[in-house]
Amino acid sequence: MTALPSFADVRAVHDAIRAATVPTPCLHSRTLSEICGAEIWLKFENHQFIGAFKERGAVAKLSKLTAAERAAGVIAMSAGNHAQAVAYHAKRLGIRAVIVMPAFTPFSKVQRTRDHGAEVVLAGETLAEAGAAARTRAAADGLIFVHPYDDPWIVAGQGTVAIEMLDAAPDLDTLVIPVGGGGLIAGAALAGQSLKPDLQVFGVEVDSYAACAQRLAGVDVNCGGATIAEGIAVRDIGAVPFAIIEQRVAGVVTVSDADIERAIALLVEVEKTVVEGAGAAGLAALLVHPERFRGRRVGVILCGGNIDSRMLASILMRTMVRDGRILRLDIAIADRPGALADIARIIAAEGGNILEVQHERLFAVDSAKAAALEVTIEAMDRAHGDRLTACLVAGGYGIIRR
Repeated sequence: MTALPSFADVRAVHDAIRAATVPTPCLHSRTLSEICGAEIWLKFENHQFIGAFKERGAVAKLSKLTAAERAAGVIAMSAGNHAQAVAYHAKRLGIRAVIVMPAFTPFSKVQRTRDHGAEVVLAGETLAEAGAAARTRAAADGLIFVHPYDDPWIVAGQGTVAIEMLDAAPDLDTLVIPVGGGGLIAGAALAGQSLKPDLQVFGVEVDSYAACAQRLAGVDVNCGGATIAEGIAVRDIGAVPFAIIEQRVAGVVTVSDADIERAIALLVEVEKTVVEGAGAAGLAALLVHPERFRGRRVGVILCGGNIDSRMLASILMRTMVRDGRILRLDIAIADRPGALADIARIIAAEGGNILEVQHERLFAVDSAKAAALEVTIEAMDRAHGDRLTACLVAGGYGIIRR
């Protein structure tokens, strides 16, 4: 293969990938189309066995190893989905796999990678440090290094997702794709535009890791910080992917963590599907930049679904707070029998559901004859919450709404 993959390379690995991975659905979403003002098809890569698109690149790379390279074994660095993809498919093909993961990697991800048969080495505080350790080990043990994105066969493998999307929805005119290291968007742009030259491809990055957008704009890359979109929290775009991105990608937009949280919750509520932060970035872009995609036929890749259950629960509850479906009221009351019951009666009469009550007599009030309530209420929507609050005020209670 040349330095950059070709569409022939994508075709060359397509059959191997189709035989070894899940044929994930690509479905039209009527509700999301109405919300976003565009016709939207979702590609459910969160349905892959390891829960992410990374299997495609792993199968492509491993299928192209020579007999001697297979006998030597492979090594990869990753904190998540790439690790599991390489481990799982290496085991399936009888290839020894060593995965170097940063020391901070959650134990659940470490264990899942070990369960797939890989030797896991914890090294370094960052992915870059883990990568350096992996390359050192590869040189020492003669292992084949499998990069998560900066490799022509990895890019070619990821590109097969666009073939499947256009097979399922040939009228698509736009793809919106999360960008981390760039392998997925590069492969999808290459394959998609080879089949349909007028197809437009847009990337999406979380605003704290907008390395691709910054490089395209010709400014210094400045990335860092915590984000729920760990899968695309990458400081460096691969050289191979970026060369393709420069040629084929129409633009890269950014979204915030709050935008991604909203998209995660919407996918749970509307599509009944669970995605991780990176997996929701495409929908977040459509919600935040509707003018760019209005009226278009857009394919969105839900690239992964490996989200911590506690994180998911927190996001769903935080979304309900943002939407006004959960509200917290600080209510001043007289410290007398029946006061709490009266509050509950008013809320119940208006159809509110009390989730939690904190009753404070000592620290939050100035008088021994007064008390304070902190009441968390579930409402149907923001307008319903407004009515609940107004009824309490009309009942003579002082309210501070949080």
